Amino acid sequence: MSWPTPFRRSNENTRNLWGYSFQWTPHHLAPEQMHPLKFSYDVLGEECLDRLDEISPPTSGELPRNQSRIPSKGNGESGPKRDLYSILKEHASEDAKLGELWEEVNTIPAWVDWDQIARGQDVFYRYGGAALTALAYQSLLGGMGAARVTEVLARTGGFSTKVARHRMYETTQHILQVTQSLESIKPGGAGHASSVRVRLLHAAVRRRIMKLAAERPSYYSVPDLGIPINDLDCKATINTFSSALIWVGLPRQGIFLRQQEILDYLALWRLVAYYLGTPTADFETPQQARYLMESLLASEIRPTETSKILANNIILSLQGQPPAYASRDFLTASARWLNGNELGDALGLDHPSLYYWALVAGQCVFFMCLCYTYRSIPYLDRRKIKALRRIFYRLIIENKDFGLGEETNFDFKYVPNYSTITELGTYEDSGLAKSGVERRNFRTLIIAGASLAVVLYFWMKVTWRVVGFLKGLLFPG
Repeated sequence: MSWPTPFRRSNENTRNLWGYSFQWTPHHLAPEQMHPLKFSYDVLGEECLDRLDEISPPTSGELPRNQSRIPSKGNGESGPKRDLYSILKEHASEDAKLGELWEEVNTIPAWVDWDQIARGQDVFYRYGGAALTALAYQSLLGGMGAARVTEVLARTGGFSTKVARHRMYETTQHILQVTQSLESIKPGGAGHASSVRVRLLHAAVRRRIMKLAAERPSYYSVPDLGIPINDLDCKATINTFSSALIWVGLPRQGIFLRQQEILDYLALWRLVAYYLGTPTADFETPQQARYLMESLLASEIRPTETSKILANNIILSLQGQPPAYASRDFLTASARWLNGNELGDALGLDHPSLYYWALVAGQCVFFMCLCYTYRSIPYLDRRKIKALRRIFYRLIIENKDFGLGEETNFDFKYVPNYSTITELGTYEDSGLAKSGVERRNFRTLIIAGASLAVVLYFWMKVTWRVVGFLKGLLFPG
């Protein structure tokens, strides 16, 4: 169950996959065409990580990481946090490889239009609540259906119930930083720096898993799964933040972007992909981006038992937690609404009652009214975008009670090891009958239902009067 989509007549090229229908064309990529991308990756990023570890070694006894405590000399106390972005910047002029990476991430491609990038950043906040909902339950949770990716995630332990919410907040921090302001996404800004840090973090995870696989091939099968965090995986990640949001996550909540908004938002994430060392050609036009999304849907979504564990751990980590205090049933209904029942079943999600389906419908109505109203009035649109930039940052990053408490430098703390296994967490009843979000959605549903009833009543009343008037004209007396 999700928001209705336009009817399309089926033919031999129609593909119905996980609740999404599209027409297969020669422009789509077959699995054999994408297969080589599983074995190509950001070689430069990994080479530079090796050089950075030589320049500033991790703490003795620790595994390679993006950020660690460096012991000070002589006093036994920890020194400042090791920030590989700062070390890269400092030593870029002294090392050819580091210089190559530094020049790459600071050379802006000719296709970048900064005005368009700024508009793309605004798109995220224009649809803020609906966008975060889609990213959490469709892009992230639904993305656990990608079997190869979950095999890497499970080996980091980063999606156990105890840390999954924190891990999601770190990902959200990156999104907030690349959309914070135009200066933030430009070289030297917070979004630019966090993208480079994430690139080096990916290199660290890849290098660690490959080392373990070389020592024990049964730990991770490269021939079957490909190189960890390969070019195809990185394209799929950018896809989940952009294309999947545009054509799946938002439409299933009744929200459809204008064509210019689509162009602007894709341009933003194409630039982020460039900073991350991800091939960008597939994000050049909306049609290319959609072909990639649909091709990935056809070849990569293959839920496994590991997929079920990670997807349910996300639900468990969010239930009854601030700021939403949402119940398990509401979270599950949200996930099923945004991913479809077919994928929901494959991920082992619970079956919530119709009451919770109705609450999700109420939330969709709430988002639709809010988003369409504000975007139609420029003054309100600018005011909302400015406010949500501030609110999201405070809630997710600055809040010490339930947010990150401070900015993360994307350190390598979820370290793959032979003993690292992500298991299904246990269900703990939060004791909450209804959360604030659920009460809001229930009220919205009641108001929307009452409004519809009033409109129908007056429509029928007017209709009968018109019919009576016409009847009087045609059949006088």
